Amino acid sequence: MAYVKAAEREEQIVEAASRVLSREGVPGTTLRAVAAEAGVPLGTLHYVFPSKDQLLRSVIAAVIRDISDAMRAEVELDKGMEHALRHACTSFWNKLVESDINLQVMQYELTTYSLRAEGPGGLAQLQYERYTSLVTEFCEQAALTAGERCEIGFDTLGRLTVAAVDGLILQYVANPDHDRAMHDLNCSIDMITKLADPQPSPARQSSSRRAAQR
Repeated sequence: MAYVKAAEREEQIVEAASRVLSREGVPGTTLRAVAAEAGVPLGTLHYVFPSKDQLLRSVIAAVIRDISDAMRAEVELDKGMEHALRHACTSFWNKLVESDINLQVMQYELTTYSLRAEGPGGLAQLQYERYTSLVTEFCEQAALTAGERCEIGFDTLGRLTVAAVDGLILQYVANPDHDRAMHDLNCSIDMITKLADPQPSPARQSSSRRAAQR
């Protein structure tokens, strides 16, 4: 067997685990099934991921990276928080919701699996902490880049956005309708940005006035 770097082997196994999870669900996903999907000996998989929980956490980390990449693709942060959030949510929806419903189902299954097995906290808490921190940091970066301030905290903005998109994904999974989903997604962003009310920060306003007076 050809030598494979540890990082490449880990990525190979995580990608295989994601496929098995999407196809079989969490209860039907075993380390043996993942090893077969990845084309590696079971002993190799156990060496890289000694437990199923460690493997599932790595799957979630990979999903978060994919979400971040989708949100940030071709976004122009200097156009403001509302523009960035609308672009990010639409890009995420097109690339990771409509193109792969099973990926979304898998994430919900991971949440319910964790809640049943561990109760509050654990993997489910990790999932939503990472989802919300990703959106929080993205919105804050866009606002700072554009010189804006918001009427609500960015952490609240992150939680509200995840809650809205989460609910829309569940509805789409149950009854896929592209036009309805796009309409409702844009309405949700309208409501969230109206609540956030992004406006030029005092420092940016002062800078603009000085520039106009020159």
